[in-house]
Amino acid sequence: MLKVKLICVGGIKEKFFEQAANEYIKRLGRFCKVEVVEIEERQKSLKPSQAEILKTLEQEAIETQNKRDGFTAVLDKAGKQFDSGEFAELIKQLSNNNSVITFVIGGSHGLSEAAKNTADLMISLGKGTYPHHLFRVMLLEQIYRAFMINARSDYHK
Repeated sequence: MLKVKLICVGGIKEKFFEQAANEYIKRLGRFCKVEVVEIEERQKSLKPSQAEILKTLEQEAIETQNKRDGFTAVLDKAGKQFDSGEFAELIKQLSNNNSVITFVIGGSHGLSEAAKNTADLMISLGKGTYPHHLFRVMLLEQIYRAFMINARSDYHK
């Protein structure tokens, strides 16, 4: 069975986001195994310098790199945007050629250039900026929608 792995910098603090994420993980269970790996967000300062941010991103890149499996897509607003049908087709193609698809969600400062450059694909869910705990729910919903489209379900309409 296909495994979809989410590597997330930072955890979910709000119970309602956790419940929403868990609901989509449960729904995805009929299509794939889902694994969520949380990496501790390193940035502690409320107003970090640019040097502190870069150091944090480098540390997080090393940690996320060590957790990646199979085909890896990082999420970044500069990435390639897909409509729902295109994303479903991508998931279908990837699941035919890979046993693991890994998605990497950065923390509050995003991902380092090294993390982006070592991925197989950079994906954008839009040009907006979203809190990473909400973004996790959004990504899970889009993955679920893709599987439902591929199953020819009415869910996506």
